[in-house]
Amino acid sequence: MDIDILSRVQNISDQIISWRRHIHENPELSFEEYKTSEFVYQRLNHIEGMKVEKGVGVETSVIGILSNGEGPTVAIRADMDALPIIEETTHSFPSKNRGVMHACGHDAHTAIGLSVATIMGEMWKEGKIKGTVKFIFQPAEEDTDAFGKTGSPYLIEAGVLRDVDCIIALHMNPGHEVGTVLIHDGYSMSNVDVFQATIHGTGGHGAYPHLATDPIWMLGPVLQAIHGIVARNISPLDAAVISVGEVKGGSASNIIPTEVFLQGTLRSYQPSVREELGQRLEKAFSIVEAFGGKYELDITRGEPALFNNAEVNKVLKEVVAELYPTMTIKEIPFGLAGEDFSHMTYKVPGSMIFLGCAYPDGVKRDLHTPIFDIDERCLPIGASILIQTLLKYLLGDVPLPKKVLKGENVAI
Repeated sequence: MDIDILSRVQNISDQIISWRRHIHENPELSFEEYKTSEFVYQRLNHIEGMKVEKGVGVETSVIGILSNGEGPTVAIRADMDALPIIEETTHSFPSKNRGVMHACGHDAHTAIGLSVATIMGEMWKEGKIKGTVKFIFQPAEEDTDAFGKTGSPYLIEAGVLRDVDCIIALHMNPGHEVGTVLIHDGYSMSNVDVFQATIHGTGGHGAYPHLATDPIWMLGPVLQAIHGIVARNISPLDAAVISVGEVKGGSASNIIPTEVFLQGTLRSYQPSVREELGQRLEKAFSIVEAFGGKYELDITRGEPALFNNAEVNKVLKEVVAELYPTMTIKEIPFGLAGEDFSHMTYKVPGSMIFLGCAYPDGVKRDLHTPIFDIDERCLPIGASILIQTLLKYLLGDVPLPKKVLKGENVAI
């Protein structure tokens, strides 16, 4: 490959930073990315040969397509939404929308996506390559709508991936400095399920507890059982966690309440572990029946575990080694957070990498915190890796990954 990607990206590095900062200053929540999507739409429209469409699957989605003859169809995905967090960073371009902040790096993802589209547009104009690249700018990765869905399933249902042979994405990683990338085969981020439960008793006077059925008392053994599920029922070799995040019950010091409400999250990698967590949680709550209580339990299934295709990862690792020979590649999972890009990698072969973005000052600026920030030196690195990977497929330097039809929880 005789195309100097690093030089091309370096030529627009200031523009990438400018795009990222503009998006950072103007964050919008899930399903409300109107100004962000218009910003993306306008910039894609300035790229010669780019076909741009808005509102595919979700009103605020933007899809760009560059096509030049027969060949493979490869896609990149960038998410655009922000979080309901009050920013506490000290840089010169903080959020202008108080209470909303790009605390997960989606501003960087979008800016990188625009830079990839810009460079690929130059190459299409020069007639260097054939095939199709699809640029998917996705709304609503962070939150669900009234139907419990994030943006990714809507785009899939609208047919965005119907002709795609391979899809790639990246994510900011504040746990590692610039110069490190995480690339991991198989399950790399978790299934995300949420449970809500109510323990019912009869309630009564605090002075006469023997006449009441006390749901707060019953809560004790239930919590012990819940926290024992992972510790004693799930293999230590399987990634899993159950966390109770909210407990509500009672209204006064002398009133035994009639019910206690609690909710939490269940995280796992393997589909079988996901099922077992739900079954054992049901058993944990059933303890209350032995004490004369009743319970209601509802488990809402969120996004599936992110599954990264090993064939795609092999190409990504080759690209990193070619472009940045001194870069550290860590082949470790990304943790038990969720990522709705997982829906896409269950439909077509794909992978997401985690790109080191931490400042070298030792300060922890974690995802979803008010002080989250990135070292912007990571931006051209991310763009170069994505572009070079796309080119390898489009130029036929590497074979396309095998495409296998499967269900949600069946790995490619």
